[in-house]
Amino acid sequence: MGKPLSLAPERLRAGLQPEAVPYADSRQIPRRERFEPPQPRALRALNLAVNIPGNEYNVYLSGEESLGRTYFLRHFLEPVAAKADVPPDVLYVYNFDDEDRPRALQLPPGQGRTLKAELAKAVALLRERIPGSLEQDAFVQRREALLKTYQSTKDDLYTRMEDEAESKGFTLGMETEGQLSLSPRVKGKTLSLEEFEKLDSETQRTLRGKRDELLAAMNGMLRQVQAVERGFTEQERSIEREFASSEVREILAPLRESFASQGKVMDYLAALEKDVLANLERFATRPEQQPQPQPQQPQAEPAQAEDFCGRYEAHLLVDNSGLKGAPVIVEDHPTYFNLLGSMERESELGALYTDFTLIKPGALHRANHGYLILKADDVLNSPSAWEGLLRALRSGLARLEDPSEHSEQVRTRTIEPEPIPLQVKILLVGTDEIYEHLLYHDSRFRKLFKIKAHLQSHVARSEGDILGFLQGCGTIIADAGLLPFDREALAGLVDHASRIVEDQTKLSLHYPLIRELMIEASAMAKLQGKDMVDAAVLHEAQAARDFRANLYEEEFMADYDREIIKVATSGSAVGRVNGLSVTYFGEYEFGLPHHIACTVGVGREGIVDLEREAELGGPIHTKAMMILKSYLLGLFAYDKPLILSGSLYFEQSYAEVEGDSASGAELAALLSALAEAPIELSLAFTGAVNQSGAIMAVGGVTRKIEGFFEVCRRRGLTGRQGVLIPADNVRNLMLKPEVVRAVADGKFSIYPVACIEDALELLTGIQAGKRGPDGTFPEGTLYRRVDDRLGALARAAAQFGQSWRI
Repeated sequence: MGKPLSLAPERLRAGLQPEAVPYADSRQIPRRERFEPPQPRALRALNLAVNIPGNEYNVYLSGEESLGRTYFLRHFLEPVAAKADVPPDVLYVYNFDDEDRPRALQLPPGQGRTLKAELAKAVALLRERIPGSLEQDAFVQRREALLKTYQSTKDDLYTRMEDEAESKGFTLGMETEGQLSLSPRVKGKTLSLEEFEKLDSETQRTLRGKRDELLAAMNGMLRQVQAVERGFTEQERSIEREFASSEVREILAPLRESFASQGKVMDYLAALEKDVLANLERFATRPEQQPQPQPQQPQAEPAQAEDFCGRYEAHLLVDNSGLKGAPVIVEDHPTYFNLLGSMERESELGALYTDFTLIKPGALHRANHGYLILKADDVLNSPSAWEGLLRALRSGLARLEDPSEHSEQVRTRTIEPEPIPLQVKILLVGTDEIYEHLLYHDSRFRKLFKIKAHLQSHVARSEGDILGFLQGCGTIIADAGLLPFDREALAGLVDHASRIVEDQTKLSLHYPLIRELMIEASAMAKLQGKDMVDAAVLHEAQAARDFRANLYEEEFMADYDREIIKVATSGSAVGRVNGLSVTYFGEYEFGLPHHIACTVGVGREGIVDLEREAELGGPIHTKAMMILKSYLLGLFAYDKPLILSGSLYFEQSYAEVEGDSASGAELAALLSALAEAPIELSLAFTGAVNQSGAIMAVGGVTRKIEGFFEVCRRRGLTGRQGVLIPADNVRNLMLKPEVVRAVADGKFSIYPVACIEDALELLTGIQAGKRGPDGTFPEGTLYRRVDDRLGALARAAAQFGQSWRI
């Protein structure tokens, strides 16, 4: 097997030739009426969900945050919603049977506003015309005739009572409170209280007894007087209703005609008419006759009639008159009240009260008969909102109630509005982790969110998908009002999409990230006085984005320059190798080289992972170390036990080490130490190794190469420097143009390796060797030297074994 060759420059990144772009600039990209991102799984799920009625088949849209999830949903739903029927308006009105339970009315869109306005006009007419109907001559005459009859009957009864009193020696009187009084008469003179008190006790007792007997006898006549008074009041109200009812019917007639097909409205109007006629005394004064507050005086309380007539208002909760189709609502702050509605309160005389006019709709009400988009993490941050949402979906009713967590210490007066039937499709946007958590920890979620729509983060870099990607870029340019992009810039955007996903055969669908670059490139072109974005401006915009975020990378590089972080890029050393890691600062990713060192000697401790011993090694790194030990056992414990003492560690590492991407380099350092074969430090190595010695793919390989290249570039490229990567990672290379140019000029190299033996030959210049039929490795090979050293360590351990016993 020959020494691995370095990669040709054309294999270090995928580059779309500008002539392959079928548009001279972005203005030629055709605009489709509806652009659908290449998300087949999500689109199929959504198409199914919107065609299943009911509240069970809600959708959980899963995907990474930078995929434009909410935009994708709105873009899909708006055309679908536009073809649907406009949902009804929702109003709350007073319940004349139970004022604490307002009634809900649903009317065709636009009629809610009409009912509210016409009802207000009708109430104003009632207040204006009812007093006039009670001032007509006919009404006054009938009332006066009734009053005369009542007064005559009452006078007759009082005359009979006076005559009866006089016949018994008493004078009948009337107290200010309306009660009867009897005063005794002695010798034709009515005694006053003082005169009565001067009589002897026997006479007083006798007169009191006669008075009580007379009062008992007059109770029957008194009841007749009261019956006459009640009769008068009832007849007077009957006459008032008789004269006012025609006015009320006439005023309400247009409403009844307009809403004749709405049964609940007709029932409400009938109850309203009955209530008005039962409370005519509230309308006795015209609005203009009510006393007005004097200037420079405090505002008076509203008139009693004004307060009373508030019950006849119609409270328009949801007005859909401006919609063209079903609503698509995005609630970005789904607290309990914002999501489920609330009942506001006002203070009156130090007490809080509410009524149906203070009901406020929630997003659930506004999205009824349509679609509601919620961020999963936002709604889960408000447990009461999440519970309320699930209850509403399960019951199929949108209720308005006070959540227990917001209840006051002293319960204030509240109302229970009639719930509204709910027909809404909830689209919950979140990550896979949240989906898994809800799926396994909330049984209601599984029942109510039965469809998962999964967004993919990339597509193949095929000709058709490139055209689709460019169409998406054209949509962004048009929607954001950006300068046009020329052919070279469009090709650069395609390459940038492959760099985001770190794959030469794929395109990223993280349109929000691409949009950010496009907006900044357009702004930079304007600053330079250009009327179009070209490839140079696009490159400058990307470089500017890196510059804003790479402060910590520059500080690390400065430490490499001053050799505060000691990483050699030339020379060689035994048991030392350059490994590569990836560091994140916010969304910025960069690679850094590290020295990995190994020492071995006589002992029985085995290979000690110092990172694990210092509690800086994560579980995946610990597993990788165990794989190294398994590799040694499988390859070298053929005819002897493996008895040694050694240590592996990252030099100048002060943070947790996690992952297995350095296991290949660690194995190389271990074998170098055992064979006492120096490793070329002008090379760096990244890759995971398995028990059979195969080098497996790792993440962040592009950034790792660029990190080591930058350190070498600052010190001067010698032509011997390079990086070993897993052969499976070649397709993941999307290196910066300066790295590609250095490789083309022979100043830097990228070596793909498929197994540890290939890597060792590059790093040490010595062939690894293969065990022969006799169980030995060929003379002069690296593995022969390792095998011999392990044998020597085993013999030394056996020779001095007694002194090591505890």
